[in-house]
Formats: sequence, structure tokens, C-alpha cells
Amino acid sequence: MADWAVTHKLWEKWVSNNLGISGDPLKAALLLNYDPAAPSRLTSVIAEQEGTSFKASELLPFLNFIKRNNLQAEFFFIGSSQYLVTSIHEHWFCARCINTSKPAGEGVLVMHMAAYLLIAMYEGSISSATRAMVAVDQFAWQVSRRNH
Repeated sequence: MADWAVTHKLWEKWVSNNLGISGDPLKAALLLNYDPAAPSRLTSVIAEQEGTSFKASELLPFLNFIKRNNLQAEFFFIGSSQYLVTSIHEHWFCARCINTSKPAGEGVLVMHMAAYLLIAMYEGSISSATRAMVAVDQFAWQVSRRNH
């Protein structure tokens, strides 16, 4: 597993630059412990979260969705929001919220990196998704650079 102290420090800096202020690319982010090869009972589900207040039990349906690896054929939930996967790539995927009340919509980017799943939530459409992807990619690059 990646060095937690380094990852935590990177998370704090990344969150301060990408969340919290109107105009930032993300409205919320979660970093989940996710290592399919490790016993799940040894670590908590939520490593970090900002802009949300989820409990681990609320994220278990999402983790089960990830484990089933049937991304194109199923909807998934994060809390009360239901998502449909719109794009799948090697280590990440995009999804749009289908039960949002926001006029421009909402989406998530989910990236698997090392022993974590990064969930980045944004409001808006294509330009918002692009800005969110840049933010996610920066964090993933920093984590992989520091932990390898």
C-alpha cells in the first residue's frame, strides 16, 4: 500500500487547490481504500473525503458495483445519487448523475490508482468534466510519482 503520510499530505494540498471555492473544478472528492487483493476488514473504506459526509455503509453498494466490473450494463449509486457510466478507460471511468436537480447536470470521475479509488464529483457538462479530469489526473500523477 502507498505510504499513507505522503498520500495524506498530497490529498490536503490537492483539495485546497481544487475544492471549496466557487469556480473550482470539483464540488466534492473521496479517496477510498481499495485493494481487491487485501482483506477488506483491515482498513476503513473511506481514507479521505472533502465536500461530502458519507458513511462507509453508504459507499458499499458502489464498491460492490466496482467489484462486479460490469460498468456498461448497470447503474450505480453514491449516496442517493444514481449514475450511468458514459466513458470507460484503462484505469478510470466517467459517469453522469441521472437523478440530479441541477440544470447543467452532475458527474463523477472514478480513477483506480494503487490501493485507492478516487471519486471526483463535479457540476456541469463537458467543460466542467474536462476541468475535473485535469484535477484528477494531477492528483493521480502526484501519488504515483511519490509512491513508486
